[in-house]
Amino acid sequence: MVRTFQILAVVFIGVAAYYFSRDDKDLAFVAGVLAACAFLLSIRFQIKRRVDVRRAAEENAALPDDDASG
Repeated sequence: MVRTFQILAVVFIGVAAYYFSRDDKDLAFVAGVLAACAFLLSIRFQIKRRVDVRRAAEENAALPDDDASG
């Protein structure tokens, strides 16, 4: 999912550059905004994955060890 949004961001930046070179600044702006959104979504999914891994590690550390008790 992260890689998909990163690829989309690059594609939209390319589209924005194309429209900007064709002097169509309105479409270049829209493509640039879509690129920024795709980039921020990729970062959001990276952070969410990191938080989920950390939360799972903390939950596993908080569980009592059944083998050590007896």
